[in-house]
Amino acid sequence: MNYEKWIRALKAARAGAEVSQEGLANLIRWSPSTVAAIETGRRRPTMEFAIAADEALGTGGLLAGLLEEPETDRSHLWFTGWRDHEERAVRLRNFEPCLVPGLLQTEEYARAIFSAGGLQRGEEVEQRLAQRMSRQQVLHRKDPPECVFVIDESALRRSIGGPAAMDRQLGRLMEVAEVSHISLHVLPLDVGAHVSLGGGFVIAELPGNEGMLCLDNAARGQIVDYPEWIGTMLRKWESLLGEALSQRASVDLINKLKVTP
Repeated sequence: MNYEKWIRALKAARAGAEVSQEGLANLIRWSPSTVAAIETGRRRPTMEFAIAADEALGTGGLLAGLLEEPETDRSHLWFTGWRDHEERAVRLRNFEPCLVPGLLQTEEYARAIFSAGGLQRGEEVEQRLAQRMSRQQVLHRKDPPECVFVIDESALRRSIGGPAAMDRQLGRLMEVAEVSHISLHVLPLDVGAHVSLGGGFVIAELPGNEGMLCLDNAARGQIVDYPEWIGTMLRKWESLLGEALSQRASVDLINKLKVTP
């Protein structure tokens, strides 16, 4: 990929649309410092950024096309950028209201999710499964990020893949709770209404105290580094963590939900 060519195309598109760097940042909900870093070559553009810029500047997919992303399923191009942030992170904070977080899923559990409804062909399921399992290597590298997971109790009670597969998934959670750089907390059902009923999210803290945010929805994830959004989600995170059970109590609950010892 010729990044200098891509940067020239971005600048030309901005000029043609009469949009400043700060104006583009506001339109796509990324910080002005990130737009500036990309335009000066200090930071590589992600597909998520390119797609957002194309939409904001009306370039008809030009910037995304110039990145020459090999993945053909555009609904999942956004994740390429997030995985880069995930691998660079020094700290990950993840809340999930409906599912076990992807980084903690067993192969059986993940396959059941990708196969649900028969919307994906077998080869697509296996491809996404391989990608998900590969992501988990970030937890096992020599310098893994500090990871804190808050999982809604409802996610632990939903039988994904059948009772046996779910039982093994709960066992995996008990195993990872013993890992020093991983903290696992369950948000109990009796909390009732909480601040993130609308969906899950991940906050990645990158080197230099830079932050990135991934918001989940039914169609695709949204990646932003807009400080106002990150600040809001950090406040939500603190509220969720404050409502959640301690790690010891969380493990006890998971153990009670397991069918086999």
